[in-house]
Amino acid sequence: MLDREDDTGTEAGDDIHALFHGAPKTTEFRKLRKRIIRDTRETIDRYGMVERRAPDAPREKWLVCLSGGKDSYTLLAALTELQWRGLLPVDILACNLDQGQPGFPATVLPEFLTKMGVPHRIEYADTYSIVVDKVPQGRTYCALCSRLRRGNLYRIAREEGCSAVVLGHHRDDILETFFLNLFHGGKLATMPPKLLNDEGDLFVLRPLAHVAEADCERFSRAMDYPIIPCDLCGSQDGLQRQVIKRMLDEWEDKAPGRRQKLFSALMNARPSHLLDPALFDFAGLSRQEHNSPDLPAGD
Repeated sequence: MLDREDDTGTEAGDDIHALFHGAPKTTEFRKLRKRIIRDTRETIDRYGMVERRAPDAPREKWLVCLSGGKDSYTLLAALTELQWRGLLPVDILACNLDQGQPGFPATVLPEFLTKMGVPHRIEYADTYSIVVDKVPQGRTYCALCSRLRRGNLYRIAREEGCSAVVLGHHRDDILETFFLNLFHGGKLATMPPKLLNDEGDLFVLRPLAHVAEADCERFSRAMDYPIIPCDLCGSQDGLQRQVIKRMLDEWEDKAPGRRQKLFSALMNARPSHLLDPALFDFAGLSRQEHNSPDLPAGD
C-alpha cells in the first residue's frame, strides 16, 4: 500500500493514489497540490457538502462529472485524495457524458479511468444534434447544451443511487457568472457552491469553488492528464463569458489579487447596504427616539 499524507497535506512518503503517479517532486508543485486540496476541503466543510448520516447508514455516493477538461481532472484528483486520506466519507462514481460531438475521442476517459482504478460510468447521449438544430445561427450553444447535459446527469445520478451531482466549476467560473448576471441579467447572482435541484432530490455541488482556474491549469498540465477540449463551445466566437474573462484578466494585470478580492466580496454580502427589500426590511426600520440629559430637547 502506498503511504498517505497527514491531515495537513504534508507528504509522508510517495504518491498515494494512481492519479498522482508521476507527479513532479518539486516544492512548487507540492505547494500547489497542497493548496488545491486545502481549498477543496475547506469548501466542502464550509458549505456542509457531506450529509450527516446515522453511523449505521450506508455511505453517501457522489456522481463526479468529468468533461475531460483541466477543471474536472483537478476535481477528481482532489476528491480522490481526500477520500483516500479518510477526510471525505463518500463513495465516488466518475461519469462522462459523451454528447455526440463530431471527433470526440470517446476512448480517452474510459481508458484513463480504468488505468487509474476509478469507478466510472460512460454514458452516450447525442445532445449535440439537438443543440445544433435548435439554436439559431449566430447564437451561443451554452444555455441549451448545459440544460440538456444537466438533465442527463440528474437521470444518471438517480439510476446510480447518488445523492449529489458534483461539478468542476472553480472560483473564476463563479466570478464570471456573477458579472454575466450583473451586466446581462440585471441581478446579483452566481453559481452557488451547494444547490438543491428543483425536484428536491439531488444536490449540485462545486467543491472547487475556492480554487483558482490558474491552479487547475498548472496542476493538470504538471500531471500531464489527457485533456479533451470542448470543440462545441470553444469553436464559437464572441461568447460573453470570454469577454468577461478578458475584463477580469485586465483588472488582474493592473491590480494583482483583484479576482480574490472580488470573490471575497461574494462571501461578505450585507443586505442592509443593498437595495432589495425582499432581503432586508427597510420599511420596518424605526428610529429610537431619545433625549440626551445634557442637551435641550430638539438639539
